[in-house]
Amino acid sequence: MELPNKENAYIPLQKLNNYLLSETHSVGKSKAKLLRSAGFNEMNVTLLKEGLIAIAHSGDVKETISSLHGVKYIINGLLKTQHGGSIKMRTVWIIDKGQERPRFVTAYPV
Repeated sequence: MELPNKENAYIPLQKLNNYLLSETHSVGKSKAKLLRSAGFNEMNVTLLKEGLIAIAHSGDVKETISSLHGVKYIINGLLKTQHGGSIKMRTVWIIDKGQERPRFVTAYPV
């Protein structure tokens, strides 16, 4: 199964800057350490955004989770790094109730 409406998937930049790349966020700091070691930072945050969106566009949904807020979609894929390698990542997207566009929730290595 593909992510519904995958061509409209989006990631708010503050989610990347204030969470995934934040070295002080209580949950995000361990992810930031990994992503920064792979070459991602505030100067090239759009490359991280494009890499995560590419996973949404090309990956198969592994699991769906329904909640009061909407439906979450779990997609695994490879995030290409700035050093020419890749990181196997699990991404989570949600289509909020009353919305059609998948919104990025989180990502972490698997």
